[in-house]
Amino acid sequence: MKTLHLICAARPNFVKIAPLYHALKGEPWCDAKIIHTGQHYDYKMSEVYFKDFALPSPHYSLGVNAGSHAEQTGQTMIAYEKICLKEKPDLVVVVGDVNATLACAITAKKLQLKVAHLEAGLRAFDRSMPEELNRIMTDSICDYHWTPSQDANDNLKREGKHPDQINLVGNIMIDTYCLFKKDILLREKPIQCSKYAVLTLHRPFNADSTERLKTIMAKLSMLQENIIFPAHPRTQKTLTEIALPPNIHITEPMGYIDFMALISKAQYVITDSGGIQEETTYMQIPCYTLRSSTERPITTTIGSNQLVTIDNLLEKIKKPKRGEIPPLWDGKTAFRVRECISKIFWV
Repeated sequence: MKTLHLICAARPNFVKIAPLYHALKGEPWCDAKIIHTGQHYDYKMSEVYFKDFALPSPHYSLGVNAGSHAEQTGQTMIAYEKICLKEKPDLVVVVGDVNATLACAITAKKLQLKVAHLEAGLRAFDRSMPEELNRIMTDSICDYHWTPSQDANDNLKREGKHPDQINLVGNIMIDTYCLFKKDILLREKPIQCSKYAVLTLHRPFNADSTERLKTIMAKLSMLQENIIFPAHPRTQKTLTEIALPPNIHITEPMGYIDFMALISKAQYVITDSGGIQEETTYMQIPCYTLRSSTERPITTTIGSNQLVTIDNLLEKIKKPKRGEIPPLWDGKTAFRVRECISKIFWV
């Protein structure tokens, strides 16, 4: 019996871990354990995802809450090392690009454990983003790289990774949507508006600056649609200092199924998130990303995503993209990952 650790910390991690856990849980050769670092400690930001995804309670909770990047990374390493020394897992699977991704990868490799990165190879080519540094450093030390798209493979090869270490498995976030599509489509939209758009902001540049938020809200006030804004608790605090336009409606953070139901019925989405670029591409809903670069370029070249600025947002909204669904975004990524894992252990 091989012991696997599945590391999760933030919302996108739960979305990616869920289908993999369900693909592995019935395998007789594998004992997959969920390690929750605790980065999202608010109920709506964490526990609700375990309920939505029919996941068991975490096998281990590290209890690492808010703090600076260094505090989160260091505290996670200290807490996770104790579990690794106790369990000696045969494989540690880290996902995405949050601080816990890097922290657990470093901890495991320092103990000579094997590490795989799910969603490896994505690059925005912008090292001012903490997530970009996490991606680069995680990939530099991992043993196995499971990628969502060909551009990620190309990035890893340029960085010197051997092709045998890289497997193009597809986009596991789409697996989650496919698993719960029926529930999503049957769920009533949480907001009773006939036509609306959705806004999400979580990057510090957009979400933590009162002046930046004022500028964004002023621009959005020029739109005809109601704008539904599920806001992170820290952003809600900043928004109390701003007079909101009448078409902006703030809500609490939502669970996965409620949020996907909200997006699926939206006219379009404005975001600075990475994962939402992918989810809207799969649903072929126009997405406008308030960033100068994206680590998911396939969403702009093939999908429905456009990179925008505050200045050109209104003009871009007049020219929406529906796009196409990229290759291997087919709901079967978790099974391809399971096959990769079985080959590692020759089972």
